[in-house]
Amino acid sequence: MPLFKQTHTNMQTEVDNVLNVTLLEPRMKHPTIFARFDELNPGESLIIHNDHDPKPLYYQLLGERGNIFTWEYLEQGPQWWKVKISKRISGESDETLGEIVAKDMHKAQIFKKYGIDFCCGGKKTVKQACAEKGIDVTIIEQELQKAGKVVSNRPLPYNEWNLDFLADYIVNTHHTYVKNNLPEISGYAAKVARVHGHNHPELLRINQLVEAISSEFSSHMAKEEQVLFPYIKRMVEAKNNKETIQQSSFGSVKGPINMMEIEHESAGKNMSEIRTLSNDFTLPEDACASYSLLFRLLEEFEEDLHTHVHLENNILFPKALDLEKELVTK
Repeated sequence: MPLFKQTHTNMQTEVDNVLNVTLLEPRMKHPTIFARFDELNPGESLIIHNDHDPKPLYYQLLGERGNIFTWEYLEQGPQWWKVKISKRISGESDETLGEIVAKDMHKAQIFKKYGIDFCCGGKKTVKQACAEKGIDVTIIEQELQKAGKVVSNRPLPYNEWNLDFLADYIVNTHHTYVKNNLPEISGYAAKVARVHGHNHPELLRINQLVEAISSEFSSHMAKEEQVLFPYIKRMVEAKNNKETIQQSSFGSVKGPINMMEIEHESAGKNMSEIRTLSNDFTLPEDACASYSLLFRLLEEFEEDLHTHVHLENNILFPKALDLEKELVTK
């Protein structure tokens, strides 16, 4: 295989920067790759060909050069592995989990698959989240790259909505869901703990956690609906009318937003503990119909909670903070 490869696109000849690692002596492989990478200008790429997965190189490059590159598998065996290594443009940084999902909700399924919290933990990068959970970051990045190339049904364009519309959507969809379903979940959690708690003591703790979520969410949603969301909608109205507004009696919107995010994190941790205690909502052999219904409702609630918190933490709140900077006079 040649060191450089020519491709013809739109009648123009383009020379790809390709390195066939198999032609190098073993002791020269990594030094040569590093030297070729160092020669790249920001935004340029190097494609390496190898006869096995070069994943160890990813970690060596990350350790010795830092987070200044992206890594994309173009081909993965069984005979050849091709990887495109691109040098980041100066100032460019990894997107956070929340930013990734805000752009493409389909990618949330990848994070859910590996138990990565993209809502309460949405401010972390993929590398940070994988390091904390001991997950191979190259696997996640590869799946994210594939998901970005898949054409599928377009999800709701939350990130494009006006903030007043998004706030109303959250109330009418997610707050309504919680109000309609959390009392039922609480009732089943208490019942199942009472009937099966002697054989499955983890149900007692699950019941306590459900009670904590129920108690906290009641006041949490009230604060959003009565204080925070109306203020965000007033800011949207002011912008539409090309007006400025006086800072609210509670000061900057950052205060209530911080409080909401803390409460989101608390609910997320409680749901995470419930998932762990229930062994990912796995039913025991002696589970009755109520036991089965409780776990189904809890898993459904967790799914709604992830989207609910994501919409607020990663879209509504950051945009509200930016909008306040534009409009508010102190």
